[in-house]
Amino acid sequence: MAATDRQPIQDLDQPDQPAMRPRGSGGLGLSGKLLLLTVPLVMIAASLLYVPAIANFWVNRLNDRVAAANTAALVLDAAPLGMVPDSLSRQILKSINARAVAIKMGQQRRLLASDNLPTAIEHDIDLRDMTAWDAITGSFRMMLETGNQAIRIVGPGVGNAQFIEIVTDELPLRQQMYRFSRNVVVVALIIAALTAGLVYLALHYLFVRPMRRLTASLVGFHENPESAARIIVPSQRSDEIGVAERELSDMQRDLMSMLNQKSRLAALGLAVSKINHDLRNLLASAQLLSDQLASVPDPRVQRFAPKLVRSLERAIAFCQSTLSYGRAQEAAPDRRMILIEPVVLEVRETAGLASDATIAWVAAIERGLAVDADPDQLFRVLLNLVRNAAQALETHASSGDGGVQQIRITGKREGAVAILEVSDTGPGVPQKTREHLFEAFQTSGRPGGSGLGLAIAAELVRAHGGDIHLVEGTIGATFRIVIPDRPVELLSIRNERARA
Repeated sequence: MAATDRQPIQDLDQPDQPAMRPRGSGGLGLSGKLLLLTVPLVMIAASLLYVPAIANFWVNRLNDRVAAANTAALVLDAAPLGMVPDSLSRQILKSINARAVAIKMGQQRRLLASDNLPTAIEHDIDLRDMTAWDAITGSFRMMLETGNQAIRIVGPGVGNAQFIEIVTDELPLRQQMYRFSRNVVVVALIIAALTAGLVYLALHYLFVRPMRRLTASLVGFHENPESAARIIVPSQRSDEIGVAERELSDMQRDLMSMLNQKSRLAALGLAVSKINHDLRNLLASAQLLSDQLASVPDPRVQRFAPKLVRSLERAIAFCQSTLSYGRAQEAAPDRRMILIEPVVLEVRETAGLASDATIAWVAAIERGLAVDADPDQLFRVLLNLVRNAAQALETHASSGDGGVQQIRITGKREGAVAILEVSDTGPGVPQKTREHLFEAFQTSGRPGGSGLGLAIAAELVRAHGGDIHLVEGTIGATFRIVIPDRPVELLSIRNERARA
């Protein structure tokens, strides 16, 4: 039964072949992709930090050379002229990794010490007015060069010296920069690995595992959407994952309920199709007997025979169109202007309320009120509403609640619109039932009820271009039916008048 019920839904989506859905994720999951993405992002961030770091390291090493040279200059300048031995000068220069040290005091430049001066100076580096851009370009230029060129470093002096000059080799400084760069890369790799691992674990437990749970629920529900065990149990999370779980749970419950309703509808159609043939034969036999009653001269028989014949004709017509609700739309209404009072009277007699003294019947209809409607379909609408009202009053009385039991039908016209109301003094419609009031199999609260009465009534009223709804704030339940007149073309009216 379930497979038969679900087949029309699949045919609507894929008329030629069933939809193929992936059962699992192949290759890297979200966690693996995130891990592969985190490592290069951390390396890019480390690279961006490396540029100012290497420039700052280069400037600091140059400043260290200048500070050491200023200390050596104080020693060399304090000794009397020519009193510092060459061996001591070479040791001092070697300790500060310099080939020569000179200072400028006033207008005089003085060479304090020198050892193996180069024939040419490749670069001059002035630390007194160095900008950040100069530091970046200078550091990378030194790292990209090869060989052991001599450079001159100019920095601020101490004491009365205006500035100090140092001639040194750039190879030792370049090697220090290489070691610093290697350390930065190693630290960046360690940080990237730790960050990627922590991000992987955090997102795996916070997002990936809940997403896998959602995916598993979707796959399992697709395999058996009519099983309540396949519905996901939402967690207590208040973030987007929790919202997705709750919405998925609600969607699965609604879909399961809809499939169960369609299963009931299919079962109803199958059962009715089995008894439809025999029931029509029985009704046809009853119709033949009622035709014979029409010839009986008894006045009471003559008064009730047409009504009996009419009821049997309606029963046969209903029997022939029983399956139309489940398989197709109702037939288009055969609309014409009809008086509503005879229809209301026939509804009362058919519902068995004409002889029921326990339920008061009140009909407050404008005199001569006519409705542009199909008489049989309007009869079905009112009969469904009146029977629901009578059953609600009977249930209310059997529960021991007192009060007046009354069904009231009112009718009036507002312009080109006819308004009918069917109300009762029963317990009213429960709030939970109002959410699906005019849906099939949703509103029957009594044993044996099918829940189709209001659904059929709503479908027939909408076929007339009208509306039916529950009026709020009334005693019991009040249903209002609004049926507008059909628009009439002026040309057809003029032609009728011309023919008249």
